Amino acid sequence: MNEDEEQSLATHEQELRRGTVVFASLVACRQPQYGYSLLTTLTEAGIATEANTLYPLLRRLEKQGLLSAEWNTEQARPRKYYSVTTSGAEVAAALHSQWLELNTSITKLWKEGTP
Repeated sequence: MNEDEEQSLATHEQELRRGTVVFASLVACRQPQYGYSLLTTLTEAGIATEANTLYPLLRRLEKQGLLSAEWNTEQARPRKYYSVTTSGAEVAAALHSQWLELNTSITKLWKEGTP
């Protein structure tokens, strides 16, 4: 693969990951997570993302009512914990169904294209 092809692939991978990070964050926040713990959880699951992508995403999902946030000041370092809301759980469930349908469709297309 030449440099232009590699750059094009990187762009497409980034576009694919963008929506995946939203979905994965909603799923991961079924258990309360603070920003760094969520970064770690996503990375360990194979969905690496950067802090400068994740933190604005968390604020946006909170503003949309899909996540709720609560400060925990009981520890030496205060942390803002995010949890999925009822609405967020409904969106995550719908996205999960869509994910499964898309996976089935892409797998079918992939197999049909194989000689």
